[in-house]
Amino acid sequence: MTDTRPVLLTGASGFLAKHVLVRLLGAGYHVRASLRSPGRAKEVRAAILPHVDGAAAARLAFVTLDLAQDAGWHDALAGCAALIHTASPFPIAQPRDADTLIRPAVDGTRRALLAARAAGIERVVMTSSTVSIIDQRRPGEHVFTEDDWSDAGGPPDLPYARSKVMAERAAWDIAAAEGLRLTTINPSFILGPVLDGQFGASIAVVRRVLRGRDPAMPHFGFPVVDVRDVAEAHVRALSTQASEGERFIVSAGSLWMTDWGRILKTVFPDRRMATRKAPKVLLRLMALFDGEIRATLPAIGHIEQVSADKARRVLGIDFNPPEQALIAAARSLVSGGFV
Repeated sequence: MTDTRPVLLTGASGFLAKHVLVRLLGAGYHVRASLRSPGRAKEVRAAILPHVDGAAAARLAFVTLDLAQDAGWHDALAGCAALIHTASPFPIAQPRDADTLIRPAVDGTRRALLAARAAGIERVVMTSSTVSIIDQRRPGEHVFTEDDWSDAGGPPDLPYARSKVMAERAAWDIAAAEGLRLTTINPSFILGPVLDGQFGASIAVVRRVLRGRDPAMPHFGFPVVDVRDVAEAHVRALSTQASEGERFIVSAGSLWMTDWGRILKTVFPDRRMATRKAPKVLLRLMALFDGEIRATLPAIGHIEQVSADKARRVLGIDFNPPEQALIAAARSLVSGGFV
């Protein structure tokens, strides 16, 4: 890494962003990490310091930015070589007001990318999601690729999916209009080790299983990926010219939720965890009182499949197996005392 101009990383307090920060510093980049609250800088620094050396830590600076506000973007981006935009809300239970997800995701993306262009930055790597690729209304055993969009048959039903597809669509429109060299990284459900106790919704599902909160598991499946592989994909995309103008699915393979308890039992045999399949009638009853379960009902009986061949070929990512990503998440929760 010879370019000493910094990379601006948005949403640095996020589960994924902290891993991206570790990878960027380890690869020799200077980083300006953005936070909505400056008081969280100490927390983020404490989370990443055990994973980088002193020289790398010296290349880190923090700036304060809000996706909903114009203030600060000009100064934060001044002199930067590139933007990595990871900041976006991710809930498990769907909100009553869809705009609480859609507006910050879409407006924040527009604000970040247009501010980057105004600062003379052309290179942008953005975190999207496979929910902007997987169309829940498409029947059969289709394996989704980067050529697919989840809104091909109309807007996605769930607010989170709608927020991700609208934000990514907006990013590609801005890139075309403003001459940005954009790459989107589209991860599946992100697991893997936590760096501290601030880890978000995907890891909260693992914690829920470890706590034995449910008597049985819902029978549906989805693609999973290790957070370390997602972070590596962002950093490799930044330095890989062939990634410019491309989307990349990052996923290690799909797991049934009904297998989660059985997999984790092999590592934590003394923990009380659900290993049985929940009857749909039970899930409907539980969904009356639990928004997280209610959000799973449309997927019952189905497993989603995506292809990450492009990321393997162009970015050279050798994915950790999905079972290992799950186990790594659980072990870090237990060892950190977060369960």
